[in-house]
Amino acid sequence: MRLLPLLLLVICSPWPLLQSADAGRTLAEAGAARRPRVRAVSLGGWLVTEGWVKPSLFDGIPNNDLLLQFKSVARNRYLAAEQGGGGAIVADREQPSGWETFKLWRINETTFNFRVFGNQFVGVDISGRVVATATTPGPSETFQLVRRDGDKTRVRIRAPNGLFLQAKTMDSVTADHSEDTNWGDDDPSVFVTNSVAHLQGEYQLCNGYGIRKARQVLRDHWRTFITESDFSFIASSGLNAVRIPVGWWIASDPRPPRPFVGGSLRALDNAFRWAEKYNLDIIVDLHAAPGSQNPYEHSATRDGSQEWGTRDESIAQTVQVIDFLASRYAESPSLLAVSLLNSPLAPGATLRSLTKYYRLGYDAVRRHTRTAYVVMPARLAADDTELLGFAGRFSRAVLDVHYYNLFSGAFDRLTADDTELLGFAGRFSRAVLDVHYYNLFSGAFDRLTADENIDFVRRNRSSDLAAVTRRNGRPLTFVGEWVAEWNVRGASERDYQRFAQVQQDVYGRATFGWAYWMLKNVNHHWSMQWMIQNGYITLDSSRSRAIISPPDGDEQMEMESAGRLKQDAVQAS
Repeated sequence: MRLLPLLLLVICSPWPLLQSADAGRTLAEAGAARRPRVRAVSLGGWLVTEGWVKPSLFDGIPNNDLLLQFKSVARNRYLAAEQGGGGAIVADREQPSGWETFKLWRINETTFNFRVFGNQFVGVDISGRVVATATTPGPSETFQLVRRDGDKTRVRIRAPNGLFLQAKTMDSVTADHSEDTNWGDDDPSVFVTNSVAHLQGEYQLCNGYGIRKARQVLRDHWRTFITESDFSFIASSGLNAVRIPVGWWIASDPRPPRPFVGGSLRALDNAFRWAEKYNLDIIVDLHAAPGSQNPYEHSATRDGSQEWGTRDESIAQTVQVIDFLASRYAESPSLLAVSLLNSPLAPGATLRSLTKYYRLGYDAVRRHTRTAYVVMPARLAADDTELLGFAGRFSRAVLDVHYYNLFSGAFDRLTADDTELLGFAGRFSRAVLDVHYYNLFSGAFDRLTADENIDFVRRNRSSDLAAVTRRNGRPLTFVGEWVAEWNVRGASERDYQRFAQVQQDVYGRATFGWAYWMLKNVNHHWSMQWMIQNGYITLDSSRSRAIISPPDGDEQMEMESAGRLKQDAVQAS
């Protein structure tokens, strides 16, 4: 692994004039010094859009349905892609499910491509039959939704040939109905829509508004949602770090690929300046990767599809993003860590593609800094031990494991065993195991009282954390997400205070620290700012004196790493 000379880094960095708090040491040496345990808050919903954080961002987007099901009023059956795609569209399903759900790619307010379960696109063949066979959309796969005045759930679908789709029979859907309609239940060209889900991520916002309007909406949001006064508040409240989610398009700022708009890089630059001013650390977290590493809106997926890692090109592009971030902020004394990929979901993100990317991503960070931690998240819905042996080969690597006790029903697959990644993480020098703890969205938690939730944290969470904490300190442990919210009906202010305090008490034992999700949210208990200002959370100042102690053997590895850095610098010169 070849490292660039430090002099070159200072010249290329946007931070050449910054001075360390310890004037007699270089920035890199200052970054390697022991730091206090992390007491952070995530700036979620700022540079990567999540609609539930601030729903008003989407108020101006008309026809923002994303996942739709279409029921023929004449046949009383749902449209479906036979075998999930690759053949005809039929109208014979009594109940809708995956094959009956169409993912809409928005072109403008009324024009869309329809993508089916197998990722083919709906089109019209030469005989006028409606089929789902195209792997990429073109003019023949472009349709217009015409909604009935006064009843937006009733629609007709205009095909590329200018005629309308109709369910002639349950086995035959064609594009040959005329313009005429009475919108009645006897019209085979009329469908009733069922909206399955609304994705409200960065892609939907930018694509829904269009470049010009999206630029205005997002720049106003970036300028006002998080400001310097927030960093002052964070520091004065007793926190010492922020976790900042970013999207892959930030590396192409100010002219990112469509539909994304530029400006988030300037906001991130401001965040680093404010962090330095108020003596705060930053964890830069790649929340959205090219092709999307999971089907959730925070990955900026276009339609709920997950395609990251299926081709080497997406891995290479993601490494370039990490290289960009590391090179830009390596000389900032506030850079604590770079997180390579938030919440990759198995089996779509394969172990092979993930470990390949982590090797390359780790090297990309190390080309620019030997002091920043490197966060390597485990796959959701996978055996977390699979990465343990891999991670131990690297210095100052951070293993990120998401342990959500949430998402009931179809999302129960996200729950994992906290100890799964220990073997992998233990091989890393200065590794950090990131666990996320929530008492939410599971039927088991719905039945718990306030006292039972608190006792669960005190007993079960304490045991979970102890299970991933080893005597030799390797890996370090980090509760990367927690929140003082639950599903307890009628909980009092005192109940919330006790719930927040017990989590601080337990998660304060994590050897790397913790981060609350998030600073601001329209839902008050998810907003740490609101919780602090209204007395629901009081930070324990005694915890702020604890430091991140290097695990056994890490200091020797750091000395060896420094030696290699100097040797590479000499060779490069």
